[in-house]
Amino acid sequence: MRGPFRTIQVCRQDFPVALWQGATAANRAHESGGTREIEVIDRARRDVLALLGGMAAALALRPPPLRAQEAQKRYRVAYLALAGDQDAVIVKRRLDDLGYHDGRNLIFDFRSADGDQERLPRLAADLVATHPDVIVAGFGTAPAKAAQAATATIPVVFSSVGDPIGSGIVKSLNRPGANVTGLHALGAELGGKRLQVMQELSPDIRVVAVLVEPGAPFTTVALPVLKDAALARGLRVELCEMRRPDQLAASLEAAVKAGATGLTLLETPPLNNLRREIVDLAARLRLVAVYSNRDFVEAGGLMSYGTDRRQMYRRAAELIDKILKGAKPADIPVEQPTKFELVINLRTARTLGVPIPNTLLAVADDVIE
Repeated sequence: MRGPFRTIQVCRQDFPVALWQGATAANRAHESGGTREIEVIDRARRDVLALLGGMAAALALRPPPLRAQEAQKRYRVAYLALAGDQDAVIVKRRLDDLGYHDGRNLIFDFRSADGDQERLPRLAADLVATHPDVIVAGFGTAPAKAAQAATATIPVVFSSVGDPIGSGIVKSLNRPGANVTGLHALGAELGGKRLQVMQELSPDIRVVAVLVEPGAPFTTVALPVLKDAALARGLRVELCEMRRPDQLAASLEAAVKAGATGLTLLETPPLNNLRREIVDLAARLRLVAVYSNRDFVEAGGLMSYGTDRRQMYRRAAELIDKILKGAKPADIPVEQPTKFELVINLRTARTLGVPIPNTLLAVADDVIE
């Protein structure tokens, strides 16, 4: 009897205290030869089996541990902007909502060319060298083309491109191909709609000043479309080219001398960054202006009609999320906006002495009193 029991070896450092105490009690009872030897051994064995059963149940309920690479995974998102960071702020905020927290499981690299288009290729190459999981091309066609030229393998998501097919960024909207996808802003198509709103606002307009950044990829694609729309409406276009900010005033003043009483623009990042100066000049020259997005109206502009940019930037973050979870850009269709907004600034209208027709007020998405 003594030999078989002694083959059970109990290591104190490997078992809970109760197991150790039960086992040692059984050993003492057996070796002492006492009359209650069998009873003590049986009780110890029952205690051991009960404790082992409880430990097994606890281990079964415990969730499996994360693999080390999963627990420590940090995604790197690189953001390339021509000018400004408004869209990047919205994208980053939406990524935070989706569970990607900068400094914890996200590294968010932002680069801006500060309006200098020639800097974009170098900045794009710098971002590629950091080996990001995704490159985001901020508002405008130029950042998207620069990111596309810099890499054929890293996924690229563009947040707002006026005409991605016409500018050669994607082959089609349904199947963009390669490593690029994103949001189509319908910029070229909406220019004609703004002329329509302008004529409804002021039917006497015959000449429209069109402010553009010459040489910008979007300008090349959208300007012929806008000219055709103006011709169809009996409007003459006075082109106002702005290569440098100090050319803005002279360009608009020349258009007014040529008879322009209306104003619109083909928006690019540098023009968007000058919205305060543009709005102030339009007010001084008493131009009836219809802008491309609400930022101009919030800065004091008369009216805007265009896509809801904030919604587009949030959606860009959701496309990034899809890619980080394994989707391929080539399989993600380029999305078109589903929401457009008409925003009117009544204060500016009163200052200019421009009455707003009830037909426009009735359909406005937002009216600034």
